[in-house]
Amino acid sequence: MDSQKEALQRIISTLANKNDEIQNFIDTLNQTLKGVQENSSNILSELDEEFDSLYSILDEVKESMINSIKQEQARKSQELQSQLSQCNNALENSEELLEFATRSLDLKEPEEFSKAARQIKDRVTMASAFRLSLKPKVSDNMTHLMVDFSQERQMLQTLKFLPVPKAPEIDPVECLVADNSVTVAWRMPEEDNKIDHFILEYRKTNFDGLPRVKDERCWEIIDNIKGTEYTLSGLKFDSKYMNFRVRACNKAVAGEYSDPVTLETKALNFNLDSSSSHLNLRVEDTCVEWDPTGGKGQESKMKGKENKGRSGTPSPKRTSIGSRPPAGRGSRDRFTGESYTVLGDTAIESGQHYWEVKAQKDCKSYSVGVAYKTLGKFDQLGKTNTSWCIHVNNWLQNTFAAKHNNKVKALDVTVPERIGVFCDFDGGQLSFYDASSKQLLYSFKTKFTQPVLPGFMVWCGGLSLNTGMQVPSAVRTLQKSENGMTGSASSLNNITQ
Repeated sequence: MDSQKEALQRIISTLANKNDEIQNFIDTLNQTLKGVQENSSNILSELDEEFDSLYSILDEVKESMINSIKQEQARKSQELQSQLSQCNNALENSEELLEFATRSLDLKEPEEFSKAARQIKDRVTMASAFRLSLKPKVSDNMTHLMVDFSQERQMLQTLKFLPVPKAPEIDPVECLVADNSVTVAWRMPEEDNKIDHFILEYRKTNFDGLPRVKDERCWEIIDNIKGTEYTLSGLKFDSKYMNFRVRACNKAVAGEYSDPVTLETKALNFNLDSSSSHLNLRVEDTCVEWDPTGGKGQESKMKGKENKGRSGTPSPKRTSIGSRPPAGRGSRDRFTGESYTVLGDTAIESGQHYWEVKAQKDCKSYSVGVAYKTLGKFDQLGKTNTSWCIHVNNWLQNTFAAKHNNKVKALDVTVPERIGVFCDFDGGQLSFYDASSKQLLYSFKTKFTQPVLPGFMVWCGGLSLNTGMQVPSAVRTLQKSENGMTGSASSLNNITQ
């Protein structure tokens, strides 16, 4: 009966996952259909605008050519009219002179005839008819204004839609996720020398596989990428995965998106558990600050929150590398006495993880490390066999030491501005680094027998955390070269709990 129930439960889970996958695909199809309708309408409008622009240009060119023809017609007509007027005047004067000469032939008196002959000779010499050019100044030829649009017609007949760049192909093998940076590499399926740039889009998700249409964050856009590779750096890995897609653009149009690629960006994310922190600590997400009045003015208020927390359920928004321990938010006693402690709200029960801590400049005393959830409410970090830490003291005298099971190992190194914490749960190693230079400060080698929680102690000052970080490459390299044991830490190493 139980085995049948388990088998049926697996079938139900498989069917539910398949239904979820199909529903996601249906949402994708509906969104694509809507996009086709909207984009088709936009393209039709743009096509009308382009042709209207062509028509407008043709009308302008036609009007300009018509004006050129009319201007040439007017110029030639004016020239010919002027020449015609001059010829008519010359002809009129010549006919008058011819008539006068004809009448002179009838004169009988020699003296009058001689006088008339001289006059005729002088007038002939001065007559405009003999100075006229009897060749038209302009021809009636207008062929220099004729047009042949055969080539243009051929060009118009070759009008077609713009060549859209093909979708690039993201190469997952060439993509790299390291040091809270993601390098995405892609290639074109075939050479295209008209590509001007690329657009890379990405978004965070907690779902593996194809991007989901609903319940997802918006795509972030990186534009004007000239190469076929791009690195996003300084990311906070607060989701399990990131989706990536890329498209190619020429001078006029953007092509289709590449098939999306999902890369794993899992890292340890946690906040500080304010429900069990000491009342003299003011806790908010990834910051904790000493508050000497907290134990008095806020006690009743915080107790109210504790009671509310005990009756509630853990927030579904928090995720963890392992699982939330039973001693989660609101389910353990609040630290008290001189244990000015606050723990992380997410347990580590496997894998390698890294986070960083920065203390305020005037912080007098603080500790950074890990602890089992069974750490007592009066216990201080490093003073029991359930916690490991490094401790910084800037009050009265400056000390920097590693602490575990009430044993202390002084560290002869400078306290860094930021401390990196590396926890290898399976390998039983807890190491502390200068977060900037990645210099190893100290390593504990042990065997963790139960999940651990990040732990912090602060007095007269404050701490701020940086989570959602991958193990830096430099730390991984150092871990490979180290055997988890250092000479300076030998007195506290090899302690198994």
